[in-house]
Amino acid sequence: MTILDKAVAALPAKGYLDMEIPKGMNLIEEINKMRKEKNAIILAHYYQTGDIQDIADFLGDSLQLARAAEKTEADMIVFCGVHFMAETAKILNPAKKVVLPDLLAGCSLADSASGEGIREMKKKYPNAIVVSYINCDSSVKAESDIIVTSSNAEHIINSLPKEQEIIFAPDKNLGRYINQVTDRNMILWDGACIVHEAFSLERIAQQMLDHPKAKLIAHPEAQKPVLQVAHYIGSTANLLNYVVNDESQEFIVATEEGILHEMRKRAPNKALIPALTTDDTCNCSECHFMKLNTMEKLYLCMKYELPEILMDEEIRIKALRPINKMLELSQAIK
Repeated sequence: MTILDKAVAALPAKGYLDMEIPKGMNLIEEINKMRKEKNAIILAHYYQTGDIQDIADFLGDSLQLARAAEKTEADMIVFCGVHFMAETAKILNPAKKVVLPDLLAGCSLADSASGEGIREMKKKYPNAIVVSYINCDSSVKAESDIIVTSSNAEHIINSLPKEQEIIFAPDKNLGRYINQVTDRNMILWDGACIVHEAFSLERIAQQMLDHPKAKLIAHPEAQKPVLQVAHYIGSTANLLNYVVNDESQEFIVATEEGILHEMRKRAPNKALIPALTTDDTCNCSECHFMKLNTMEKLYLCMKYELPEILMDEEIRIKALRPINKMLELSQAIK
């Protein structure tokens, strides 16, 4: 039985998402009340909807959220993100209850790799160590030697001997970028994020012509042609800090549009333009999975404490080692 199967089996017969919410209920008030009563902490990723970001106890990118999950003293972790993120929180906190508002909040990148696939790749390259991007499920983490995030990947890869053969999974675009900035030749798993791959260089080029004073900033999960014309490349948190601290007043932002909410709060006087995608019916890039979580689902999740993230203990222990290695190696990163 898979982790998803176990979690689905734990749901009430009617299904928690079918539970009715009384009309006129103040969701923020009720969520705050339950947070206190249940000693719960709400962790939210920057790609969540603005209302969820605003109610979270802690808002961050993958590295920041992993650190917050590791340090929390709450009895219940309510993870507003996608499934692999909630899994990471459970790996770090086996004795705590970890819940996710919508169990179907998955990740196209995480779905591109499997523990079995990584094992086969290790057979092909027996001298290589496996460095996996945190955007992967627990079976891939369990087969890895080190986990990295977009915030710390360059730092961690640079800490490894130059002669060390490395398999990098699952994001080929991030891996290609890290190869470039660290002068490596890592073996790349062929996976990608459909959101970051959707950016259109042609349409972004037109945006840059239309906004000649704007700087293009991009997440390293984007494809190489977009990264080649970017003024700045960085993790979600680093893109946020760049917008706040850079002197420019206009930015074209090539990452999931949820980050614009916090950018606007921290830099209210700056113009933020979502980078255009290949889909000319949409003016921004939005992760469908991230947006499956809603305030209503957050309320139901906290009320019924479902769906809960469950995990095989053997897999959890194996997956914990490379995560702890990441946390150890990234201590110098703010």
